[in-house]
Amino acid sequence: MTTWQGWQHFATTDPPAPPQPADPPRSHEERLAYHSAFVTVRTPAINQLTTQVRTLMILGRHQQTTARPSLIVTGPAAAGKTTALLNVGRTCHLAHTRKNPPPPGTAHPAVPVAYVLVPPGATAKTLTTEFARYLGFPTTTRMTQAQITDAVCHTYNSAGVQLVLIDEIHRLNPRTTTGAQLAGRATLITCGPLPARHGPTRPFTDVITDLENALDLTSHRPGTLPRHATYLHQRTAGRIGSLTRLIRQAAITAITDGTEKSTKQTLDAVRLDHLAEQQSRPHSNTTRRGAVQATSLPPVPGLHGAQHPPLTR
Repeated sequence: MTTWQGWQHFATTDPPAPPQPADPPRSHEERLAYHSAFVTVRTPAINQLTTQVRTLMILGRHQQTTARPSLIVTGPAAAGKTTALLNVGRTCHLAHTRKNPPPPGTAHPAVPVAYVLVPPGATAKTLTTEFARYLGFPTTTRMTQAQITDAVCHTYNSAGVQLVLIDEIHRLNPRTTTGAQLAGRATLITCGPLPARHGPTRPFTDVITDLENALDLTSHRPGTLPRHATYLHQRTAGRIGSLTRLIRQAAITAITDGTEKSTKQTLDAVRLDHLAEQQSRPHSNTTRRGAVQATSLPPVPGLHGAQHPPLTR
């Protein structure tokens, strides 16, 4: 997705959809593929991010002289940051293309969203080069950062870029001027673990219910997974990424072994990511180490030509 063609394919391809009562049964292979990709459920982080991005895009629409407003999405690993980021990007892309369909015969469609993945140890010049690569215009090692930035600004303005998404921004060297400016120019949104309870509501159980309703298993009994909400919260520490992986793997196991239902025994047999496994064993002698990934938009020099605020993750 770090090229325009790849992003266009992602944004315009329908995401996986749960089975509907009127649909014909899916084949064994189709159901395995479905649970491998699986659905994206709406979480509080996605809802908050969607609202904030919409507001900041309006705020920065006619801003010409100062840095565009931006967001930093931060949180622990497997908390759903990239999923939330991509969901917002797809929504923006589809909304823009519906509102502004290209004229008949147009060879080059509008490019409302740019998605850039920061390489490890990136400098400002490296990041600017990634912006150039997204739209496919060539750069050379002899080009200065200022030359690449000028070309990026001109091309992004011509293409009509509305929203810039920068993933893995923590990889940008913080000792540089660009890296040191991030926090002072961005709103911070925390994409943390889902709590078991929040006042009178149960956000984690609600997400479990949504995921269970999306399963395509022939013998699964509705309500099984929500009954194990306490166990699932302990296994995943409330992280949506770990929860989704656990439920997907259990469903794939249920299809391959023929049981066609997800039970606590099936869930117990699934080995999760190392971080989740360590946190689900509080008495382990192994030291637990957590990783925090910050996502954000750096003020790329000269890139404030883009019409709307960059977002990031």
